Amino acid sequence: MCGIAGYIGDRNAPEILIDMLERLEYRGYDSAGISCICGNEIKTIKDKGKVCNLKEKVLSKEIPSRVGIAHTRWATHGEPSHDNAHPHSDCSAIINIVHNGIIENYRDLKQELTEKGHRFTSETDTEVIPHLLEEQYRKVGNFERAFKKAIEKLRGSFAIVAINMNEPDRILVARKESPLIIGRGDGENFIASDMPAILPNTKRIIIMNDFEYGIVSKDSVVIKDITSDKVVEKEIQEIDWDIEQAEKGGFEHFMLKEIFEEPDAVKNAFRGIEEIKKVAGKLKEYKRIYFVACGTASYAGLMGKYLLERFGIPSEAVVGSEFRYSTANVIGKDCAVIAISQSGETADTIASATKAKENGAYLVS
Repeated sequence: MCGIAGYIGDRNAPEILIDMLERLEYRGYDSAGISCICGNEIKTIKDKGKVCNLKEKVLSKEIPSRVGIAHTRWATHGEPSHDNAHPHSDCSAIINIVHNGIIENYRDLKQELTEKGHRFTSETDTEVIPHLLEEQYRKVGNFERAFKKAIEKLRGSFAIVAINMNEPDRILVARKESPLIIGRGDGENFIASDMPAILPNTKRIIIMNDFEYGIVSKDSVVIKDITSDKVVEKEIQEIDWDIEQAEKGGFEHFMLKEIFEEPDAVKNAFRGIEEIKKVAGKLKEYKRIYFVACGTASYAGLMGKYLLERFGIPSEAVVGSEFRYSTANVIGKDCAVIAISQSGETADTIASATKAKENGAYLVS
């Protein structure tokens, strides 16, 4: 889970991007970076460590820019380091991108691109994306078309945000199984992986869906379907959250905040007791119940399994990464699946839920 930020408008992009990253740091804090288009070059500052370290380096320099992207990382491929930190660039330093997710076929793509002369400087799966974009851009000479063709070659999950020095009036974005939202402002637009980054600037939000890509300028947002290339009419949602609801609320870190919020969490859960009773009544109709989750949420699934089995109800708790590739193949209409997530965006849990629905199981999330 990493944090993505993007800005295009008339204000100072580096300052806005750093503020957005600080609000996303709970999503990753082992390295961070920023890239901004400044005239005829892209200036990139990145390194391992927390966003506060990056902030000092960025704000101590003069970076006159109105468009840029940024990222705070929780390492997956490759250790926390300067080279592995996002953003990543192509060979010619014209295209820069940030990415959340996992590119499952990155080894094959990297070998193919290396044979064509591309040079790689990191251990990440992400770095194949700017080089793939560069390769397509050489062929078609149009950033949007190159972006779409590059995306079509990727296998896995991704939220991608890209800039091109030759086309500085737009940011390109795409999503598949990793969250990405766009905040609509007046003469400016914001891109992020979660609401807290955007809410101080606008509460008008576009939520991207899987297999969509977009062209974001300071005055417009156009979303298209990756498969058909048709324009998708997107609803602009008005978010009524208070910014404090989306931040740490004065606590030193989010874990401490969540510990102190446990009484409120229980109260909030009981507000939905009538709906829970309806679901419980429905669950009684099924022969076997599966709890599917990842990380700490999987412990909640185990607790559910033990509780139901005390009452003689056949149940099982399976980690999402195992369920989607094995257990999902043997469930059917006589099974119920309870999907649990703290974040609501865990790729393996989402994929498991999708597979369960396809196989006719009753799904509760």
